[in-house]
Amino acid sequence: MVTWITGRPPSSDPYPVSGEAPVTTSGTSTTAPPPAEEGGLHRAIGPKLLILFVIGDILGTGIYATTGKVAGKVGGALWVPFAIGFVVAILTAASYVELVGKYPKAAGAALYTQKAFKTPFLTFIIAFMVMCSGLSSASAAARAFSGDYLGELTNDALPPTLIAIVFIVLLAALNMRGVSESVKTNVVLTLVELTGLMIILGIGAYAVLTGDGEPSRLTEFQTDGSGYALMTGVLGATALGFFAFVGFEDSVNMAEETKDPVRTFPRAIFIGVAVTGTIYVLVALVSSLLVDHKTLEGSSGPLLEVVKAGGVDFPHKLFALIALFAVTNSALINIMMASRLCYGMANERILPRAMGRVLSRRRTPVVGIVFVSLLAIGLVSTGEIEGLGDTTAFLLLCVFAVVNIAVLVLRRDPVDHQHFRTPTALPVLGAVTALILASPLADRPAEVYIRAGVLMAVGVGLWVVNKLVLRARGED
Repeated sequence: MVTWITGRPPSSDPYPVSGEAPVTTSGTSTTAPPPAEEGGLHRAIGPKLLILFVIGDILGTGIYATTGKVAGKVGGALWVPFAIGFVVAILTAASYVELVGKYPKAAGAALYTQKAFKTPFLTFIIAFMVMCSGLSSASAAARAFSGDYLGELTNDALPPTLIAIVFIVLLAALNMRGVSESVKTNVVLTLVELTGLMIILGIGAYAVLTGDGEPSRLTEFQTDGSGYALMTGVLGATALGFFAFVGFEDSVNMAEETKDPVRTFPRAIFIGVAVTGTIYVLVALVSSLLVDHKTLEGSSGPLLEVVKAGGVDFPHKLFALIALFAVTNSALINIMMASRLCYGMANERILPRAMGRVLSRRRTPVVGIVFVSLLAIGLVSTGEIEGLGDTTAFLLLCVFAVVNIAVLVLRRDPVDHQHFRTPTALPVLGAVTALILASPLADRPAEVYIRAGVLMAVGVGLWVVNKLVLRARGED
């Protein structure tokens, strides 16, 4: 049972740490939330908007592009990896909820790592992993954009790699233009991608009512017969499918712009993960019901195959266009996140200071955007959807393992306000499951570890260069 806890006795200041009113176990506030601190960020995000933000951040490329690759690993029982991934996501989401309630600041995993372990290099590694996960996710989206969804509209006339690179460049240009334009675009695209998934569920409901589909596929596992092969196959499919659940961790960076974050975040994150998890499991059931797993595996636009097989006269080109909007939204969010994280680390002198430069007129982090876009171009030039999605999942599973451990370590650091506390068993299970899914037991190709290693080597190289420069200037 989850509870709200109080740390040290409250001081005379009713908002001693977070600037928020205390919250009782019934979820009611004893005092109205105060205005934002002078010079701080504007608290403009309410509960409903935060829920929509979480849902929009999770939905996207994962379900639209990697469903077929997950089916290729597990077979017709496509819904199983998504159901397991949903459970793993809830475990880690509970840890994030406790930590954001305890420390309602816009720094996420890096903040929690630093507070728990007080090791700057580890904090940097976690922050850089989060940034790189955004890049690999955006690259997977770019690959999905250049695949079968676009092919439905263009008859495969253009080279996919070239399209993916141009796609990244265009998103970088939009990002360079300004955050206002990027956020407004994100709102529209979130509604579009949710509409696409509702269409899939509607097609599935029609198929069930008319007796179409093959229910026997829902319990078929692709395996050579051994128990170990079945286990690694399911773990591998779950690790890849987990890519569809990433995004909720980004929402904690909005803590300083959220009204009463101590109260708002538990509901928003749990509702957001529950809604998307339910949609994902239902979409997986519909996909397997209507399309053979080998057909799904062979397509970079698996949900388009579902539309074609659904027996509903829905325009294929229109759905392909909806899917393109969905993967564009995922890429846009992740390019934004990665460039801002790069900018923040430069301002904190963790990365070279030059990477924190902004355009004088637009006030956008120009060097950060260029840097992350170049890395993304390198990724799309050397990887495919499955490998890039798996790289994203691997990096974030490593981050999630550290966050789950951090929440236990930080139990020794009480705070002066009430906040959500997750049962101890959940972060323990969250850390264990994250480590298992990040391990070779998940039957992950070696290229994923190599790609992640190269990305981290780039980060460590920048860290070393920055330390040497600071030392030469006598600032270290």
